[in-house]
Amino acid sequence: MIKQCMLLFFGLYSVCGQSQKITATDNLQQTRLDSIIHSSVLPFISEQSRIGISIGIYQKTEMATYNYGTTQLEKPELPTNRTLYEIGSITKTFMGTLLAKAVKDQRLKMNDDIRLYLEGSYPNLEYKGSPIRLYQLISHISGLPFLLPDNVDLFKDPNYDSLPFVITRIQQNYSKQQFLDDLHKVKLDTIPGYQFHYSNAGAQLLKYILEKVYGKTFDKILEMNIIRPLGMGNTNVLFTKVNQRLIAKGYSEKGNLMPYNPPMLDAAGGIYSNVTDMLYYLRFHLNELDEVVTLSHMITTGKINEHAIGLNWQEKLNTDKKRKIWQSGSTFGFSSYCVIYPDLNIGIVLLTNESDRTAQGELEEIANKIYNKISK
Repeated sequence: MIKQCMLLFFGLYSVCGQSQKITATDNLQQTRLDSIIHSSVLPFISEQSRIGISIGIYQKTEMATYNYGTTQLEKPELPTNRTLYEIGSITKTFMGTLLAKAVKDQRLKMNDDIRLYLEGSYPNLEYKGSPIRLYQLISHISGLPFLLPDNVDLFKDPNYDSLPFVITRIQQNYSKQQFLDDLHKVKLDTIPGYQFHYSNAGAQLLKYILEKVYGKTFDKILEMNIIRPLGMGNTNVLFTKVNQRLIAKGYSEKGNLMPYNPPMLDAAGGIYSNVTDMLYYLRFHLNELDEVVTLSHMITTGKINEHAIGLNWQEKLNTDKKRKIWQSGSTFGFSSYCVIYPDLNIGIVLLTNESDRTAQGELEEIANKIYNKISK
């Protein structure tokens, strides 16, 4: 059962005549968990650049949620359990889950050469006789570029307030056929499977492959295999099919309103979800008796004692020797982080409507603080 609270306000006071920041919250601070959440989140939400945040905790069989801040700067409105956020690259764990489900359904094999599912000839998608394998697309070891079209100059000394609009303009006018045409131009420089190179293009290509083997659109595949079975009724990859009144507005560090992800980047980071649905998703991934979950947590590169990667999940042994499986995400105006500890049946998710180069790391710090206190 998910705990809900009434609205409260707390003040964040500054000195030397600077303005104070008043932040709304539904955290009543009545229980030990309430206090743990509040003390862990307070340093983050106290920063002037932060807008709003929703936190979800799953522990054993209990769920609790907390909300702070606002969904938009123009009109103060406390987030709720239904508030939708872009979850960024956490979306890629959904892609890994879908790949694992397709393997279970015998639609394909994890180790298949990706060219088995592409029309035409792609001799460029191998290096010294070693082709790109399906699982490598979602583990960032395929050798594919960060984005297609591949424009490395775009990311040289970027302006982080204008770059999102440039990328959006490019991707909104970019078609599947153009993507596949540009895929012919890719030149691999190492054997796939050995070198980590972050790639949104890999997730996009996996989407097209899954659409081919299922004969359905990506949103239908997502609904059929994850959203409907897990009861994630407010989660969607199509902006036109979510309740837009529930979507928070996303901002840059300077408080500038940012665009939502263009549809072309849906499989790479375009899922909209809320804290409640994400707790259902984490609860599913805590059940490693499920074959799909086991496959999606399968280590594809690295070592669990140091740092490993599953089907987009990052994994390692925590300082207490318990397995930590996590992923973070960032879009133009949103940051996110989720983590599970299967050995203790604990899951934590944090969703916020502000994006900058420090937000993901700070969300992880919050989750670490919460875990260190509730795991004792």
